[in-house]
Amino acid sequence: MSGFEHNDKGMKTRLALLAMIALLAPALMADPVPVRHLEGRIQGFLVLRDLNDNLLASGGITQLAEGNRVTIELSFRFKDGSIYSETTVFSQLRAFQLLSYRVVQKGRTFKRGMDMSLNATTGQVIVHYTDDGKEKTITDRLKLPADLANGIVSTLLSDIDPKTPKTNLSMLVATPKPRLVKLVISPVGEDTFFIGGSAAKATRYAVKIAIGGISGVVAPVVGKQPPDTQVWMVGGKAPGFLKSEGQLYEGGPVWRIELASPVWPKR
Repeated sequence: MSGFEHNDKGMKTRLALLAMIALLAPALMADPVPVRHLEGRIQGFLVLRDLNDNLLASGGITQLAEGNRVTIELSFRFKDGSIYSETTVFSQLRAFQLLSYRVVQKGRTFKRGMDMSLNATTGQVIVHYTDDGKEKTITDRLKLPADLANGIVSTLLSDIDPKTPKTNLSMLVATPKPRLVKLVISPVGEDTFFIGGSAAKATRYAVKIAIGGISGVVAPVVGKQPPDTQVWMVGGKAPGFLKSEGQLYEGGPVWRIELASPVWPKR
């Protein structure tokens, strides 16, 4: 094979990759989700299970609103003592806008202990993590988009019109280096659930992580493309979260998060 032919094939490969990225780029542009339902005070209970229905952790969520500023705290405590927690602060003035976010995962359940915090106003991101038993820190300052959805995906789904075929949002992930990815959210149908023997309908959404650039083109080929997250939402006058199935952390298994009701001791 001549050098010209080799270079020609290499050029065609590069052009093909660039063409794929160019086709993806318009679909990944997004705007903040407008506010249709003001968020208020919430306290709820959650359980975390694997797909075989084994209970892994229990936890809860609290949400408090002060004017247009809303704070959400979510936490899970695992049977082995591991802890997962998220603290999210966002504003709801005309459109939802993330202000700050912190996620902590520690314990044997996780392949890597991590504490990531971001300030969406300044763009500062700090990641504390363990690697081979050593504590490490990454500090970065990024240009963060206005549609950042860390910690508020289910909140945004409550305000997205279920007839919208596709919604694009941004998310910051730590691998452990912080990087921006795109979420592509699509309604995929309705599923039936039961309350006290009465049937009701839930809208199921698929949330796909679209990894940008060359990494995004290569990821599905080498098996690093994360699985889609499935989220079930109830509609009506007061839309809300019912359950989800997806990865809780990067590289982790698919687990189910569900609403839980108190269980009282028998007298």
